[in-house]
Amino acid sequence: MNAPVRAVVELPGDDGLILRADAYGPIDGPPVLFFHGGGQSRRSWSGAARRVGAAGYRACTVDLRGHGESDWAVDGDYLLDAFARDVEALLDSFDRPVVLVGASRGGQSVLVGGSRRPGKVALAMIADVAPLLRDAGVDDMRSFFAASAGGFSTIDEAADALAEHLHLPRRSDVSGLEKTMRRDESGRLYWQWDPKTVSPEFLNPPSEGVALELAAARMKDPVVLVRAELSTIVTDESVALFQQLTPHLEVVVARDVGHMVTGDSNDMFADTLLDYLARYAPVKR
Repeated sequence: MNAPVRAVVELPGDDGLILRADAYGPIDGPPVLFFHGGGQSRRSWSGAARRVGAAGYRACTVDLRGHGESDWAVDGDYLLDAFARDVEALLDSFDRPVVLVGASRGGQSVLVGGSRRPGKVALAMIADVAPLLRDAGVDDMRSFFAASAGGFSTIDEAADALAEHLHLPRRSDVSGLEKTMRRDESGRLYWQWDPKTVSPEFLNPPSEGVALELAAARMKDPVVLVRAELSTIVTDESVALFQQLTPHLEVVVARDVGHMVTGDSNDMFADTLLDYLARYAPVKR
């Protein structure tokens, strides 16, 4: 089957924000919405979304508020609850159940927002997040955001920050990174996010742990956790608590990958997702 044509679409977020997305597959296919992690963009899901679109689904990779080409929050609200409200607004814009896929911050948003709209979620697949996270792994992400706050003079500096703070292999070819960055008037490079999204008050405050536990207990629709085997933030204790709060939770282990599972093993993730889509949201032929 030929790869589906990509279309840029606008979707309604909360507070009047417009969220930009890339859409693949037939317009009338079962909707599958992909949400990236904090500091990333919709590009991180493009490989998986193309495959899902080719399978007959309407796959949309969404830029979170304050990220990529989506609107920045005028009031500077980037708490987890704000991202979750965007998920709720998107669910309300469809007249049929929606599959939600989210990694890291996007996964948290899917869990909280999806739990507030029972019956609207055909399936929620969450990549390597749980109600309880290991602080050391979260601190690595905080250090990356802090190192990025002042921008970079070169693409190589940005690649160094990715490798150092997120423990990713140092890219030998850094040319593709520029597509994920913006330049200010002086030519300095910044990641494509509103700097306020990584302010200290928005990075894993204690209230969000409570919100995630409440959401997990409230979630009644099908939910799958794809746990990265080499995760720095999800532990056995995390998974046990998640299973206690959400008894119908299904857990899949992504072997030999770390927390950045969508970047490390996008093909594997797509295979797993397609298997679950066939069970919970099959395409009508």
